[in-house]
Amino acid sequence: MTDTKILLAQIGAPHGIKGEVRVKPFGEPDMLNQYGKLETKDGIKFKIKRMRPQKNMMVVKFEGVNIREEAEALNRVELYIDREKLPELEEDDEFYIEDLIGMKVLDEQGAQIGTVIAVPNFGAGDMLEIKPIANSSTYYLPFTKEVVPTLNFEKQALTIIPPVEVSERDEASDEPLENQS
Repeated sequence: MTDTKILLAQIGAPHGIKGEVRVKPFGEPDMLNQYGKLETKDGIKFKIKRMRPQKNMMVVKFEGVNIREEAEALNRVELYIDREKLPELEEDDEFYIEDLIGMKVLDEQGAQIGTVIAVPNFGAGDMLEIKPIANSSTYYLPFTKEVVPTLNFEKQALTIIPPVEVSERDEASDEPLENQS
């Protein structure tokens, strides 16, 4: 294991006036208090005093955060834990999203075309942000079995089959749309 920090959750808006905040967990909601103190990338530590579920979020009271203004200052703060605190994976096909970052991206013929630099989720599923070898602009592909049929953690590589791109409009729709009102 390395001393990698794993993103566990992100603090959102305040909840009420007594310092509680909404927290979006990136995993099982009740896991937040299983690993001890959570910390920011720059080492500021947060201890959970209490928490309760609210839809797909948790409402959390951190020690030392007692008024709404203090809670507001935490909006969008990301919370991490040390990788070594996570449980060992039980299945061969299980992995942590963090394990994908830095993997080589191969095309169907096995040639390296880029590197995974992030795995964001904008709300519709995980995406791979890929930094191509030949270009400075990154691009995103959905992290699905169809697009990423092969993951090889021993070789630190994954194979992609980019989805067929959809044109802005097909030939049958060359005529302008009529106003139907």
